[in-house]
Amino acid sequence: MSVRRLADEGVQPDSFAFKPAVAREAKKWISKYPKGREASAVIPLLMLAQEQEGWVTKPAIENVAEMLDMPLIRVLEVATFYTQFQLAPVGTKAHIQICGTTPCMLRGSEELIQLCKNKIHPEPFHTNEAGTLSWEEVECQGACVNAPMVMIFRDTYEDLTAERLEEIIDAFEAGKGKNITPGPQIDRIYSAPEGGQTSLHEEILVAEPVATKANGSKSAPRKKSAKPAAKPKLAPSQSEQAFSLTDKNRPEAIEKPATPDDLKLISGVGPKLESVLHGLGIFTYAQIAKWKKAECDWVDGYLKFKGRIERDDWIKQAKALAKEPR
Repeated sequence: MSVRRLADEGVQPDSFAFKPAVAREAKKWISKYPKGREASAVIPLLMLAQEQEGWVTKPAIENVAEMLDMPLIRVLEVATFYTQFQLAPVGTKAHIQICGTTPCMLRGSEELIQLCKNKIHPEPFHTNEAGTLSWEEVECQGACVNAPMVMIFRDTYEDLTAERLEEIIDAFEAGKGKNITPGPQIDRIYSAPEGGQTSLHEEILVAEPVATKANGSKSAPRKKSAKPAAKPKLAPSQSEQAFSLTDKNRPEAIEKPATPDDLKLISGVGPKLESVLHGLGIFTYAQIAKWKKAECDWVDGYLKFKGRIERDDWIKQAKALAKEPR
């Protein structure tokens, strides 16, 4: 592994402090660990600092060490060991991490790297002239089936061509990155095979049992064509009926506002869940803050994760976030 050092003092800010909403998230992470074990939250807190500032600054490292009552050297060890932490400024609108491991390389990641060299900067970890974009080559990011792929912030973009990656980069540069759906960029569901189902479509030959004639000799087996038995159509279960999109308990949807609230600030909501909520017409903290028990139960059922909303107290979080000045 190459030596990783903090950025020069000339680019380091004078101070660091978590914004109020992020500070609450940091406290929640600390509270997950027993008293005396708060240092276990060091990686989540460094990630929160990076998401807020765009990179991990020296004052942020010092702040995290103080919050967790850790020796500064211990936090420095973590920040400089894990390559997920950016120790110098990167693109303010997007930092593209291109997987260059064998599966992605075999399926075209070299073209993605060349695109970034031409479009952003010839060298990794350098920003474009505007300071909005940067790139680097990384090791396997766990989406080998959907190679080649890149990661931008928390999301992965898979099954890429150079042309599609250029469109994604342009969207982030224009401030429209949230309009790009993460995951496969071709017509496939998650990591399912391309082109849909490919087996059990044709007739199959089934050999009948060998018959024995009266004289003891055996007749040759005959083959007949048979189709796989069709699955019986079942009536929808009560749970499926309860979470119909036309159910009266479904939360009220609204048109997507020009600037939707960042629902990922609600603990327990990640990019995937945020996308699902957007699909239901849920875009603001105020909407979630108004949910009653029946609406919470409906959303829990729709997400197929009973108790998620109550466990993470989405309603209380949403009410607090809705009161914050924008």
